[in-house]
Amino acid sequence: MGTRTFFHQREEEQKEERQHSLQMTSTTRKKKFKTSEQEETFSPSELSIAAALALTSEIPLDYKIRREADILELEQRGQKRIRFGNDMEKLEKEVIWNCRLLRVRADRKALRRKAAEKARMEKEYIELRSGRAPMFWIPLRVHAVWERMEVTLACTVLASPPPQVTWYKNGVRIDPRLAPAGKYKIKNKFGMLTLCISRCSMEDSAEYSVEIKNQYGEAYSFATVLVRKYYGTESGFDSEIYRRELLQNSEGRELKYQDREASLTVACAHKEDEGFYTIHVPSLDGYKEQTTYVFVRDAAAETAGAPGSPLNVKCHDVHKDCLTLSWVAPSDHGGSPVLGYHIERCVAGSEDWVPCNEKPVKTCRHPVLGLTEGQTYQFRVKAVNKQGVSHPSKPSDPVTTYDPSKDKRVTVIQYDEGRTIEILKDDLEGHIKVPLPPTNVHASEVREDYVALAWDEPDPRGKEPLQYYVEKSLVGSNSWQMVNLDMPANAPRFALFDLGKGKSYCFRVRSVNKYGLSEPSLPSEPVTAGAKLAPLPPPSQVLAFRDTKTSVVLQWDKLKDGLEPLGYYIYCRETGTEEWQTVNNKPVTCNEFTVPGLQPGKEYVFCVKSVSEAGLSESSPETDPIVVRPAIACPSAPRGFVLLHCGKTNMTIAWKPPKRKGGAKILGYFLDQHDTAELDWHEVNIQPIPQRVYTVSNLEEGHLYQFRASAVNMAGVGEVSEPSDLFKCEEWTMREPGPPYDVQCFEVRDSSLQLRWEAPLYTGASPVTGYYVDMCEAGAEDWKQLNKQPTATTHMKVSDLETGKCYIFRVRAQNKAGIGPPSLPSDPVVAKTKPGTNEIELGVDEEGFIYLAFEAPEKNDSSEFIWTKDYEGPPDADRVQMEEKGNKSKLILKEPSEKDLGTYSVEVTDVDDEISASRTLTKEDLDKLLKRSHEIRNPLIKLISGWNIDVLEKGEVRLWLEVEKLSPNAELRLIFNDKELTSTPTHKINFVKGKGLVELIIQNFCDDDKGLYTAQLQDGKAKNQFTLVLLDECFDRVAEEADAKRRQWKKKQGPHFIENLKWKVTESCEVLLTCKAANLSKDTSFQWLFNRKARAGGTFDPQTGIGTLRIKKITKADEGQYKAVVSDDRGEDYTQLDLTKGAFEDLLKELCRISALSATPLKIQPTAEGIKIYTDVKYYTDYMKTTWYHKEKQLESRDRLKAGSTMNQVWLHILDPTDADKGKYTLELFDGNNSHKLSTDLSGQAFEDALAEHKRLKEAAIAEKRRARVVQGLPDVATIMEDKTLCLTCCVSGDPYPEITWFKNEKVIVFKDRYKMDVKGTVVTITIEKVCNEDTGKYSIYVKNKYGSETGQVTISVYKHGEIPIGMEEKEITGGVVMKKPK
Repeated sequence: MGTRTFFHQREEEQKEERQHSLQMTSTTRKKKFKTSEQEETFSPSELSIAAALALTSEIPLDYKIRREADILELEQRGQKRIRFGNDMEKLEKEVIWNCRLLRVRADRKALRRKAAEKARMEKEYIELRSGRAPMFWIPLRVHAVWERMEVTLACTVLASPPPQVTWYKNGVRIDPRLAPAGKYKIKNKFGMLTLCISRCSMEDSAEYSVEIKNQYGEAYSFATVLVRKYYGTESGFDSEIYRRELLQNSEGRELKYQDREASLTVACAHKEDEGFYTIHVPSLDGYKEQTTYVFVRDAAAETAGAPGSPLNVKCHDVHKDCLTLSWVAPSDHGGSPVLGYHIERCVAGSEDWVPCNEKPVKTCRHPVLGLTEGQTYQFRVKAVNKQGVSHPSKPSDPVTTYDPSKDKRVTVIQYDEGRTIEILKDDLEGHIKVPLPPTNVHASEVREDYVALAWDEPDPRGKEPLQYYVEKSLVGSNSWQMVNLDMPANAPRFALFDLGKGKSYCFRVRSVNKYGLSEPSLPSEPVTAGAKLAPLPPPSQVLAFRDTKTSVVLQWDKLKDGLEPLGYYIYCRETGTEEWQTVNNKPVTCNEFTVPGLQPGKEYVFCVKSVSEAGLSESSPETDPIVVRPAIACPSAPRGFVLLHCGKTNMTIAWKPPKRKGGAKILGYFLDQHDTAELDWHEVNIQPIPQRVYTVSNLEEGHLYQFRASAVNMAGVGEVSEPSDLFKCEEWTMREPGPPYDVQCFEVRDSSLQLRWEAPLYTGASPVTGYYVDMCEAGAEDWKQLNKQPTATTHMKVSDLETGKCYIFRVRAQNKAGIGPPSLPSDPVVAKTKPGTNEIELGVDEEGFIYLAFEAPEKNDSSEFIWTKDYEGPPDADRVQMEEKGNKSKLILKEPSEKDLGTYSVEVTDVDDEISASRTLTKEDLDKLLKRSHEIRNPLIKLISGWNIDVLEKGEVRLWLEVEKLSPNAELRLIFNDKELTSTPTHKINFVKGKGLVELIIQNFCDDDKGLYTAQLQDGKAKNQFTLVLLDECFDRVAEEADAKRRQWKKKQGPHFIENLKWKVTESCEVLLTCKAANLSKDTSFQWLFNRKARAGGTFDPQTGIGTLRIKKITKADEGQYKAVVSDDRGEDYTQLDLTKGAFEDLLKELCRISALSATPLKIQPTAEGIKIYTDVKYYTDYMKTTWYHKEKQLESRDRLKAGSTMNQVWLHILDPTDADKGKYTLELFDGNNSHKLSTDLSGQAFEDALAEHKRLKEAAIAEKRRARVVQGLPDVATIMEDKTLCLTCCVSGDPYPEITWFKNEKVIVFKDRYKMDVKGTVVTITIEKVCNEDTGKYSIYVKNKYGSETGQVTISVYKHGEIPIGMEEKEITGGVVMKKPK
């Protein structure tokens, strides 16, 4: 700021005085001081502070000398001087004196300050009244603005008399009359000077100055204005996101700013994160804001019907071992009331959640006891109803338990530049041993399920830590009961649960420390437990107002009688539905809310509930139904002025409509004009102009004019537009046509749009013959001509657009003289189908009329549907009829024909966003619609299922058909052979209209029922008939089946088979024949027959009715007829099974299949004759064909190969094997249908081992054959009488002939005297003559050769004459010998 030299010093002095005055005014406060004469009382803390001041204040020299003398005297007496000893009284007097002295000094200083202030203000007032040179109280400041923004330079001046003001730009005086209209606005009001520069451009960047002068002097102030150009992405992107407060990056929240995009990501959203979020973004026109409401929905409950989770869990009144927890009830109770809440806690940083309460808490506030001092906790809450438990709430913020009275018991005194002295009450109260009783025992909270007590610590408390015991007593009794003996309270807070409802109690508390227990405190006032906390009433007078096309504003009255809820929950329901939707899961605290996210054009009702600690209130009365549409507001400013025609003294002006119409029809426009030769604007019209084209008359030829306009709707007059460009009033004489105007885009889709414009008002030398359409992308300057040949119409469809790109269009008119100037470009349009865009529906209504319908949920009350055909004008009123209901318009074709073919388009007026569509009605479409129309006007009852014939269990015949569902007024006529049938017991007719069922049940079906059955149906206009031909083979087949079922039903009145005889082959290859009978009695008999003869071995279970015949090993003899018979006095039934020929073969095939599946892998067994390959099966029959293969070559039985089988084995015997017998052997088992192959490899080591074992066995067989043997002849026992001759004979064999030795009692017999042996070939005989008792003994013959030996034994018993051996069979032989063998 520049100033004349001789005024500079004076202005600096005045500026300092002014700043000092402002500072004194802002910092001076009224304080009330007590005078020194007033009586003073001091608290202990004030005494402590005064004592510290006395200790730290400067001490006089004589006082120090006296103090040193006193200390010396005391030391001489053997005593030590202490500050808190016997001189306490003297110190107290000094403290009081210092306090009073400080107050007197403060009084005097305040009075002097007030006097100085008053004098200064009086002096300044006198100076202001006198004349003075101008000065800048607040100078100009520098400004930096975006291009096209408005900037205001302002400063405040003081001068007497008022100065003359002149503004300069770069040293050149600013004259508003020479600048474009509205460019500069200069004001001077009460010393405030302002210069407003509108629509800043880069040329407005300059140094601006203001000069003020009067007769006493002059002053200057300078400021620079910098206009910045916005380059989009190149200039960076900066934004701020708010939710009441400025949001920053955190652990669960991430903010990103990149290019032209800003995003906020919440990693794990909770209902506490719900609310309005606002983003603050810089733009060319300043800062802009966008706000959205984020609704956090409850996660799906684990149990259907469980409530939503609570929210806003907070901790209050935190002490050493307890705190109070509060939360907010959920908005969704899941369909049944919330019964209570479960509280859980965990140590911060862990996930080990521990329950805090056994029973559900009824209210949303509860004390938590039993905590540890100094520990950090987190809490969460779950809601409970009869269906289940909700998800847990978001954990509370971590909270650390502590002693809140600790800070109150410490006094900190600062002295000597930052040093402090701490005075602890504990040190002053060390003399307290047994504690004093607490005081002020009272109930701080009384709830339905608990009473919270609070009290004051005893004063003085003492140095030792205290605990507390709580006692209770029923009012009227003298007995006291201690309630927390096991858990003394560490803090002066305690909660009692499970008190008797409706009973009154008194409470008292005892203090305890390590020295002992105090006396009880005074009893509390009587407290009545169990009073239920009632929910708050719902809000009243809930009103809904329109806001935007997707939101509604709700307002309601606050609760009366000073009731303060925690907030409100809002619910909405679409009209016609019963389900209420939650609008907010986080309570709103104000009594107004904007409900977002509604469907445009839909009708809703709303209600509100109050939220308190007791839960949710009842619902408020429902609002009146409201349709979601924008609220009516004043329109925005018109734009895009263009000159369409100009005469000598008149101009025809056109303009574009406002972008925002305010939700109502534009009633007209007010137009202003401005002659650049004049300073002021003048009204053109008094009454609104309904069109956007107007001819302004009485103008001065050759003058330059500007125009501006404002739109008006039922809400009022909107904003005034920016002034138009300068138009010169000069008559047009050009031969080419003027510019077309009002170029608009309709039916914008992903790759096409419809362009429409108005013909130019100035046609030139000849009529307009056509138009050319140009296009360019937004931001570019290269225009592309779309049509090579001019189009004669004022509309054109533009196709092949690139989805997502922004385009601008303009139109040029042509006549014989040439092409005229282009029109004003259209508004930029993005080639993209907007979400929710509706198309024209083509269909047939219930009356059979063909229609075209269009629905526009976003229309306003004043909006109209404008239908056109082929874009030339409205359809012929004689051929169509228009109907409009709500948001839907219908165009009905009266007499559809080929004359109605063409393109139909519709446009919705008075909406901010373009709503339009088109539909081409083709010949193919018309034919389909006419066919459908004929079907509707001449309807047929639709057939679902034609005539069906069912034969019922008792032999009844059911004839039925099914059509579509019929109304209760439907009629049926059933015709049989040209005669109408009526329902009778033998011919029962059923007509179920709701299911479309026609049914005829004939009891005794016979030849009289042969013929034609016709069902004639009629339901309103719809009708149809259906005929059944029941003749010839069809009739015979039904009659036969009915007769069979009738006989079958009669048979079932006695015992009968419900499961016929059938066979089954078990896994053990047994054949099982089974059947099952029902309706049995105790007299029922069961019999098995085979080939008409009784068959034994079968079983029958009367309890289950199952008969079983098991054939363990079936053979050809079992082939035949099997029959099971069940009978009693009520009747007889049988079931028969034919197991002959093919049936028996099928059984054998199944038997073979199971047997083949049971075959074990091939095994190799060496024998003395050769090598045997075999497999074990459960049962082998001759029907199973077996084939052996060696190296894939089929083997035949011959001398060395023998194939055979037994009942349980199939084998191949290789006799005298050689190397040629090596290789793979395969056994193929054929069961009649399939082959089953088993293989083994007889080669390599397997062959060598088998061959070696074969040779060993062969040699062993040869040795066994040639070995010495006792073949026959010797008995086991021989009994002989004395004096007889004993002859023992046996046969021996062996090659070579064996050596023979006889033994008696294991001693070799020497043959002499009476003993003789005779060997004749293989017969060996031993003879003993005249046997005696000494010959009794054990005799044996031992034969031996080189291949082996064998022993034959006989026992000889000699008895005397006349004796008979006991226990032996007797047989007399020649020689008197009796051979005896044991029985």
